[in-house]
Amino acid sequence: MRCGLCVGRGHRGILPRMTFDSPLSAWQHAIEHDGFVQDEAQEHAVWALQKCHEALHAGARSVTGVYLWGPVGRGKTWLMDQFYQSLRVPARRQHFHHFMGWVHQRSFQLTGIADPLRALARELAAEVRVLCFDELFVNDIGDAIVLGRLFQVMFDEGVVVVCTSNLPPDQLYADGFNRDRFVPAIAAIKAHMQVVAVNGAEDHRLHPGVGQQRYFVTAPDSVSALREVFARLTNNEHSSAEPVPVGHRTLNVVRASETVLWCRYADLCEQPFAAMDFIALCDTYRAILLSDVPNLSAQKREGRIARGTEDGAVRVDAGDRELPQLSVHDDGVRRFIALVDECYDRKVPLYIEALVPMDALYTEGYLEFPFRRTLSRLQEMQLQRFAEV
Repeated sequence: MRCGLCVGRGHRGILPRMTFDSPLSAWQHAIEHDGFVQDEAQEHAVWALQKCHEALHAGARSVTGVYLWGPVGRGKTWLMDQFYQSLRVPARRQHFHHFMGWVHQRSFQLTGIADPLRALARELAAEVRVLCFDELFVNDIGDAIVLGRLFQVMFDEGVVVVCTSNLPPDQLYADGFNRDRFVPAIAAIKAHMQVVAVNGAEDHRLHPGVGQQRYFVTAPDSVSALREVFARLTNNEHSSAEPVPVGHRTLNVVRASETVLWCRYADLCEQPFAAMDFIALCDTYRAILLSDVPNLSAQKREGRIARGTEDGAVRVDAGDRELPQLSVHDDGVRRFIALVDECYDRKVPLYIEALVPMDALYTEGYLEFPFRRTLSRLQEMQLQRFAEV
Protein backbone atom coordinates (compact mmCIF):
# COMPACT_ATOMS: atom_id res chain seq x y z
CA MET A 1 0.00 0.00 0.00
CA ARG A 2 1.30 3.45 -0.89
CA CYS A 3 0.35 6.77 0.63
CA GLY A 4 -1.38 9.28 -1.65
CA LEU A 5 0.83 12.10 -0.39
CA CYS A 6 3.81 10.99 -2.47
CA VAL A 7 5.18 13.68 -4.80
CA GLY A 8 6.43 12.95 -8.31
CA ARG A 9 6.25 10.31 -10.97
CA GLY A 10 8.48 7.73 -9.33
CA HIS A 11 11.99 6.84 -8.33
CA ARG A 12 15.24 7.14 -10.17
CA GLY A 13 15.60 4.72 -13.01
CA ILE A 14 18.15 2.11 -11.97
CA LEU A 15 15.96 -0.08 -9.80
CA PRO A 16 15.36 -3.71 -10.79
CA ARG A 17 12.06 -4.30 -12.57
CA MET A 18 11.23 -7.19 -10.25
CA THR A 19 9.56 -6.59 -6.90
CA PHE A 20 10.89 -8.63 -4.01
CA ASP A 21 9.32 -9.52 -0.68
CA SER A 22 12.18 -8.12 1.41
CA PRO A 23 15.29 -5.94 1.07
CA LEU A 24 17.47 -8.97 1.77
CA SER A 25 16.03 -11.01 -1.11
CA ALA A 26 16.40 -8.03 -3.47
CA TRP A 27 20.05 -7.58 -2.54
CA GLN A 28 20.82 -11.28 -2.84
CA HIS A 29 19.18 -11.41 -6.27
CA ALA A 30 21.19 -8.36 -7.42
CA ILE A 31 24.45 -10.07 -6.42
CA GLU A 32 23.56 -13.44 -7.96
CA HIS A 33 21.92 -12.24 -11.19
CA ASP A 34 22.61 -8.54 -11.84
CA GLY A 35 26.35 -8.40 -11.39
CA PHE A 36 26.33 -6.39 -8.17
CA VAL A 37 29.62 -6.39 -6.25
CA GLN A 38 29.60 -8.06 -2.83
CA ASP A 39 30.02 -5.21 -0.35
CA GLU A 40 30.43 -5.79 3.39
CA ALA A 41 29.16 -2.32 4.30
CA GLN A 42 26.05 -2.83 2.17
CA GLU A 43 25.47 -6.22 3.75
CA HIS A 44 25.45 -4.62 7.20
CA ALA A 45 22.91 -2.07 5.97
CA VAL A 46 20.76 -4.76 4.35
CA TRP A 47 20.47 -6.68 7.61
CA ALA A 48 19.47 -3.50 9.49
CA LEU A 49 16.75 -2.87 6.90
CA GLN A 50 15.70 -6.52 6.99
CA LYS A 51 15.28 -6.40 10.77
CA CYS A 52 13.13 -3.26 10.49
CA HIS A 53 11.13 -4.84 7.66
CA GLU A 54 10.42 -7.99 9.68
CA ALA A 55 9.38 -6.02 12.78
CA LEU A 56 6.95 -3.92 10.75
CA HIS A 57 5.28 -6.93 9.19
CA ALA A 58 5.17 -8.78 12.51
CA GLY A 59 3.04 -5.92 13.84
CA ALA A 60 5.48 -4.75 16.51
CA ARG A 61 4.28 -1.56 18.21
CA SER A 62 7.76 -0.11 18.64
CA VAL A 63 10.01 -0.43 15.59
CA THR A 64 13.50 1.04 15.25
CA GLY A 65 14.06 2.92 11.99
CA VAL A 66 17.29 2.98 9.99
CA TYR A 67 19.63 5.88 9.19
CA LEU A 68 22.00 5.00 6.32
CA TRP A 69 24.94 7.37 5.85
CA GLY A 70 28.12 7.31 3.83
CA PRO A 71 29.92 8.74 0.79
CA VAL A 72 28.20 9.15 -2.54
CA GLY A 73 27.63 6.11 -4.74
CA ARG A 74 27.69 3.44 -2.04
CA GLY A 75 24.18 2.19 -2.77
CA LYS A 76 22.26 3.87 0.06
CA THR A 77 19.35 5.03 -2.10
CA TRP A 78 19.15 1.71 -3.93
CA LEU A 79 18.98 -0.18 -0.63
CA MET A 80 16.33 2.12 0.79
CA ASP A 81 14.26 1.80 -2.37
CA GLN A 82 14.34 -1.99 -2.14
CA PHE A 83 13.12 -1.71 1.44
CA TYR A 84 10.34 0.68 0.40
CA GLN A 85 9.21 -1.34 -2.60
CA SER A 86 8.92 -4.52 -0.54
CA LEU A 87 6.76 -2.95 2.20
CA ARG A 88 3.21 -4.18 2.70
CA VAL A 89 2.31 -1.45 5.18
CA PRO A 90 1.33 2.16 4.34
CA ALA A 91 4.49 4.06 3.38
CA ARG A 92 5.63 7.30 1.84
CA ARG A 93 8.91 7.82 -0.01
CA GLN A 94 10.29 11.26 -0.95
CA HIS A 95 13.47 13.17 -1.52
CA PHE A 96 14.21 15.12 1.65
CA HIS A 97 13.67 18.56 0.12
CA HIS A 98 10.25 17.39 -1.15
CA PHE A 99 9.40 16.31 2.36
CA MET A 100 10.48 19.63 3.87
CA GLY A 101 8.51 21.53 1.24
CA TRP A 102 5.41 19.64 2.30
CA VAL A 103 6.18 20.21 6.00
CA HIS A 104 6.51 23.97 5.59
CA GLN A 105 3.37 24.20 3.46
CA ARG A 106 1.29 22.09 5.82
CA SER A 107 2.63 23.91 8.91
CA PHE A 108 1.52 27.21 7.39
CA GLN A 109 -1.94 25.78 6.73
CA LEU A 110 -2.14 24.67 10.38
CA THR A 111 -1.16 28.09 11.75
CA GLY A 112 -3.39 29.13 14.62
CA ILE A 113 -3.78 25.79 16.35
CA ALA A 114 -1.99 25.11 19.64
CA ASP A 115 0.74 22.78 18.33
CA PRO A 116 0.88 22.66 14.52
CA LEU A 117 3.88 20.28 14.36
CA ARG A 118 2.15 17.80 16.68
CA ALA A 119 -0.97 18.02 14.50
CA LEU A 120 1.15 17.49 11.38
CA ALA A 121 2.83 14.44 12.93
CA ARG A 122 -0.53 12.94 13.88
CA GLU A 123 -1.82 13.56 10.37
CA LEU A 124 1.24 11.86 8.93
CA ALA A 125 0.91 8.92 11.35
CA ALA A 126 -2.73 8.45 10.29
CA GLU A 127 -1.59 8.18 6.64
CA VAL A 128 1.58 6.11 6.90
CA ARG A 129 3.42 3.68 9.14
CA VAL A 130 6.77 4.26 7.46
CA LEU A 131 8.40 7.41 6.11
CA CYS A 132 11.35 6.96 3.75
CA PHE A 133 13.32 9.92 2.53
CA ASP A 134 16.50 10.30 0.55
CA GLU A 135 19.43 12.70 1.07
CA LEU A 136 18.88 14.17 4.54
CA PHE A 137 20.99 17.32 4.48
CA VAL A 138 20.26 20.39 6.61
CA ASN A 139 21.73 23.79 5.76
CA ASP A 140 18.76 26.10 6.34
CA ILE A 141 17.94 27.52 9.77
CA GLY A 142 14.21 27.33 9.08
CA ASP A 143 14.47 23.60 8.36
CA ALA A 144 16.76 23.09 11.36
CA ILE A 145 14.34 24.73 13.81
CA VAL A 146 11.35 22.79 12.49
CA LEU A 147 13.22 19.48 12.51
CA GLY A 148 14.41 20.05 16.06
CA ARG A 149 10.89 19.28 17.22
CA LEU A 150 9.37 17.46 14.25
CA PHE A 151 11.52 14.34 14.58
CA GLN A 152 10.57 14.04 18.24
CA VAL A 153 6.81 14.29 17.65
CA MET A 154 6.91 11.97 14.60
CA PHE A 155 8.57 9.26 16.67
CA ASP A 156 6.12 9.92 19.51
CA GLU A 157 3.25 9.31 17.10
CA GLY A 158 4.72 5.98 15.97
CA VAL A 159 6.08 6.94 12.54
CA VAL A 160 9.03 4.73 11.58
CA VAL A 161 11.69 6.62 9.62
CA VAL A 162 14.19 5.14 7.17
CA CYS A 163 16.49 7.62 5.47
CA THR A 164 19.81 8.17 3.71
CA SER A 165 22.40 10.88 4.20
CA ASN A 166 26.01 11.65 3.34
CA LEU A 167 26.64 12.64 6.97
CA PRO A 168 26.33 10.88 10.35
CA PRO A 169 23.70 12.44 12.63
CA ASP A 170 26.24 14.29 14.80
CA GLN A 171 27.56 16.16 11.75
CA LEU A 172 24.19 17.39 10.47
CA TYR A 173 23.94 21.20 10.42
CA ALA A 174 27.41 21.20 12.04
CA ASP A 175 28.22 24.87 11.40
CA GLY A 176 24.67 26.19 11.31
CA PHE A 177 23.32 29.24 13.12
CA ASN A 178 21.59 28.48 16.42
CA ARG A 179 22.53 24.81 16.07
CA ASP A 180 21.30 24.16 19.61
CA ARG A 181 17.77 24.36 18.17
CA PHE A 182 18.57 21.34 15.97
CA VAL A 183 20.33 19.22 18.60
CA PRO A 184 17.04 17.63 19.84
CA ALA A 185 16.51 16.25 16.33
CA ILE A 186 19.92 14.55 16.47
CA ALA A 187 19.11 13.04 19.86
CA ALA A 188 15.75 11.77 18.55
CA ILE A 189 17.38 10.20 15.48
CA LYS A 190 19.95 8.38 17.59
CA ALA A 191 17.31 7.18 20.05
CA HIS A 192 14.81 5.88 17.46
CA MET A 193 16.92 4.85 14.46
CA GLN A 194 19.78 2.43 13.95
CA VAL A 195 22.66 4.46 12.50
CA VAL A 196 24.54 2.44 9.85
CA ALA A 197 27.66 3.56 7.98
CA VAL A 198 27.51 2.51 4.32
CA ASN A 199 31.09 3.40 3.52
CA GLY A 200 32.45 0.72 1.23
CA ALA A 201 35.53 1.45 -0.84
CA GLU A 202 33.82 1.69 -4.23
CA ASP A 203 31.59 4.32 -5.83
CA HIS A 204 29.19 1.85 -7.50
CA ARG A 205 27.84 4.54 -9.82
CA LEU A 206 31.14 4.52 -11.67
CA HIS A 207 31.06 0.87 -12.74
CA PRO A 208 31.47 0.54 -16.50
CA GLY A 209 28.37 0.77 -18.63
CA VAL A 210 27.23 1.77 -22.09
CA GLY A 211 27.95 5.47 -22.53
CA GLN A 212 25.37 8.13 -23.37
CA GLN A 213 26.89 11.58 -23.61
CA ARG A 214 24.84 14.16 -21.74
CA TYR A 215 27.63 16.56 -20.80
CA PHE A 216 29.34 18.69 -23.42
CA VAL A 217 32.25 21.13 -23.18
CA THR A 218 32.08 24.07 -25.56
CA ALA A 219 34.22 27.07 -26.38
CA PRO A 220 32.70 30.57 -26.17
CA ASP A 221 30.90 31.73 -29.33
CA SER A 222 30.86 28.24 -30.86
CA VAL A 223 27.74 26.54 -32.19
CA SER A 224 25.88 24.84 -29.35
CA ALA A 225 26.03 21.05 -29.31
CA LEU A 226 22.61 21.09 -27.67
CA ARG A 227 21.00 22.31 -30.90
CA GLU A 228 21.37 18.85 -32.40
CA VAL A 229 20.36 17.19 -29.12
CA PHE A 230 17.18 19.27 -28.94
CA ALA A 231 16.27 18.44 -32.54
CA ARG A 232 16.81 14.72 -31.91
CA LEU A 233 14.80 14.64 -28.69
CA THR A 234 11.86 16.65 -30.06
CA ASN A 235 11.81 14.81 -33.42
CA ASN A 236 10.28 17.81 -35.23
CA GLU A 237 7.78 18.44 -32.43
CA HIS A 238 6.53 22.03 -32.40
CA SER A 239 8.69 24.30 -30.26
CA SER A 240 9.18 28.00 -29.62
CA ALA A 241 11.42 30.48 -27.82
CA GLU A 242 8.54 31.98 -25.84
CA PRO A 243 9.05 32.09 -22.05
CA VAL A 244 7.32 29.29 -20.17
CA PRO A 245 5.43 29.63 -16.88
CA VAL A 246 7.05 28.05 -13.81
CA GLY A 247 5.09 28.54 -10.61
CA HIS A 248 4.47 32.27 -10.17
CA ARG A 249 7.28 33.24 -12.55
CA THR A 250 8.25 32.81 -16.17
CA LEU A 251 11.41 31.16 -17.42
CA ASN A 252 13.25 32.49 -20.46
CA VAL A 253 14.16 29.60 -22.76
CA VAL A 254 16.30 28.94 -25.79
CA ARG A 255 13.61 26.57 -27.10
CA ALA A 256 10.85 24.56 -25.50
CA SER A 257 8.44 21.97 -26.83
CA GLU A 258 5.70 20.21 -24.93
CA THR A 259 8.15 17.58 -23.68
CA VAL A 260 11.68 19.04 -23.92
CA LEU A 261 13.06 22.19 -22.29
CA TRP A 262 16.24 24.02 -23.31
CA CYS A 263 17.36 27.01 -21.26
CA ARG A 264 20.50 28.83 -20.15
CA TYR A 265 22.13 28.43 -16.76
CA ALA A 266 21.72 32.13 -15.94
CA ASP A 267 17.98 32.01 -16.67
CA LEU A 268 17.30 28.97 -14.49
CA CYS A 269 19.95 28.84 -11.77
CA GLU A 270 20.67 32.54 -11.25
CA GLN A 271 17.03 33.53 -10.94
CA PRO A 272 14.85 33.13 -7.79
CA PHE A 273 13.57 29.65 -8.60
CA ALA A 274 13.24 27.05 -5.83
CA ALA A 275 13.17 23.28 -5.44
CA MET A 276 9.40 23.23 -5.95
CA ASP A 277 9.92 24.88 -9.36
CA PHE A 278 12.34 22.12 -10.36
CA ILE A 279 9.74 19.58 -9.27
CA ALA A 280 7.25 21.29 -11.60
CA LEU A 281 9.73 21.20 -14.49
CA CYS A 282 10.29 17.47 -14.02
CA ASP A 283 6.51 16.99 -13.92
CA THR A 284 6.25 18.70 -17.32
CA TYR A 285 9.32 17.74 -19.34
CA ARG A 286 10.88 14.36 -20.14
CA ALA A 287 14.29 15.94 -20.82
CA ILE A 288 15.97 19.20 -19.78
CA LEU A 289 18.85 20.88 -21.61
CA LEU A 290 21.00 23.45 -19.79
CA SER A 291 23.53 25.49 -21.76
CA ASP A 292 26.05 28.26 -21.01
CA VAL A 293 27.07 26.71 -17.68
CA PRO A 294 30.13 28.67 -16.51
CA ASN A 295 33.02 27.58 -14.34
CA LEU A 296 31.21 27.56 -11.00
CA SER A 297 34.33 27.65 -8.83
CA ALA A 298 35.27 30.87 -7.04
CA GLN A 299 37.02 31.97 -3.89
CA LYS A 300 34.90 32.26 -0.75
CA ARG A 301 34.03 35.70 0.57
CA GLU A 302 33.61 36.60 4.22
CA GLY A 303 30.19 37.68 5.43
CA ARG A 304 28.64 38.82 8.68
CA ILE A 305 25.13 39.16 10.01
CA ALA A 306 24.36 42.41 11.82
CA ARG A 307 23.39 42.64 15.47
CA GLY A 308 19.67 42.26 16.08
CA THR A 309 18.63 40.95 12.69
CA GLU A 310 16.34 37.96 12.32
CA ASP A 311 16.72 34.58 10.70
CA GLY A 312 13.24 33.62 9.52
CA ALA A 313 10.84 33.84 12.43
CA VAL A 314 13.48 33.31 15.12
CA ARG A 315 15.73 36.10 16.40
CA VAL A 316 19.43 35.35 16.21
CA ASP A 317 21.19 35.33 19.58
CA ALA A 318 22.56 38.74 20.55
CA GLY A 319 25.89 39.74 19.06
CA ASP A 320 27.39 39.85 15.61
CA ARG A 321 27.36 36.47 13.84
CA GLU A 322 29.52 35.14 11.04
CA LEU A 323 27.87 34.00 7.85
CA PRO A 324 29.19 31.09 5.77
CA GLN A 325 31.93 32.14 3.37
CA LEU A 326 29.99 31.94 0.12
CA SER A 327 31.51 32.49 -3.30
CA VAL A 328 29.99 34.70 -5.96
CA HIS A 329 28.43 31.67 -7.68
CA ASP A 330 27.12 29.76 -4.66
CA ASP A 331 23.48 30.91 -4.77
CA GLY A 332 23.26 29.61 -8.33
CA VAL A 333 25.19 26.46 -7.41
CA ARG A 334 22.60 25.65 -4.70
CA ARG A 335 19.89 25.75 -7.37
CA PHE A 336 22.03 23.70 -9.74
CA ILE A 337 22.49 21.03 -7.04
CA ALA A 338 18.73 20.96 -6.44
CA LEU A 339 18.07 20.68 -10.18
CA VAL A 340 20.48 17.75 -10.58
CA ASP A 341 18.98 16.03 -7.52
CA GLU A 342 15.47 16.38 -8.92
CA CYS A 343 16.37 15.16 -12.41
CA TYR A 344 18.32 12.25 -10.96
CA ASP A 345 15.60 11.20 -8.55
CA ARG A 346 12.88 11.50 -11.20
CA LYS A 347 14.83 9.86 -14.04
CA VAL A 348 14.65 12.98 -16.21
CA PRO A 349 17.78 13.17 -18.43
CA LEU A 350 19.70 16.42 -17.92
CA TYR A 351 21.89 17.49 -20.85
CA ILE A 352 24.53 20.07 -19.93
CA GLU A 353 26.78 22.26 -22.03
CA ALA A 354 29.51 23.92 -19.97
CA LEU A 355 32.69 25.92 -20.44
CA VAL A 356 34.80 23.46 -18.42
CA PRO A 357 35.01 19.66 -18.04
CA MET A 358 32.75 18.03 -15.47
CA ASP A 359 35.49 17.39 -12.92
CA ALA A 360 36.50 21.07 -13.07
CA LEU A 361 32.97 22.43 -12.76
CA TYR A 362 33.12 23.22 -9.03
CA THR A 363 36.41 22.74 -7.21
CA GLU A 364 36.37 25.68 -4.80
CA GLY A 365 33.58 27.16 -2.70
CA TYR A 366 31.40 26.69 0.36
CA LEU A 367 29.40 23.89 -1.30
CA GLU A 368 32.30 21.54 -2.08
CA PHE A 369 30.92 18.75 0.13
CA PRO A 370 27.34 18.59 -1.25
CA PHE A 371 28.70 19.06 -4.78
CA ARG A 372 30.51 15.71 -4.53
CA ARG A 373 27.10 14.02 -4.70
CA THR A 374 26.15 16.23 -7.64
CA LEU A 375 29.32 15.28 -9.52
CA SER A 376 28.73 11.57 -8.88
CA ARG A 377 25.17 11.87 -10.14
CA LEU A 378 26.23 13.77 -13.25
CA GLN A 379 28.76 11.02 -13.95
CA GLU A 380 26.08 8.35 -13.67
CA MET A 381 23.82 10.35 -15.99
CA GLN A 382 26.41 9.74 -18.73
CA LEU A 383 25.41 6.06 -18.78
CA GLN A 384 22.64 4.84 -21.03
CA ARG A 385 21.17 2.78 -18.20
CA PHE A 386 20.29 5.98 -16.32
CA ALA A 387 17.30 6.80 -18.53
CA GLU A 388 15.81 6.04 -21.91
CA VAL A 389 14.14 8.99 -23.58
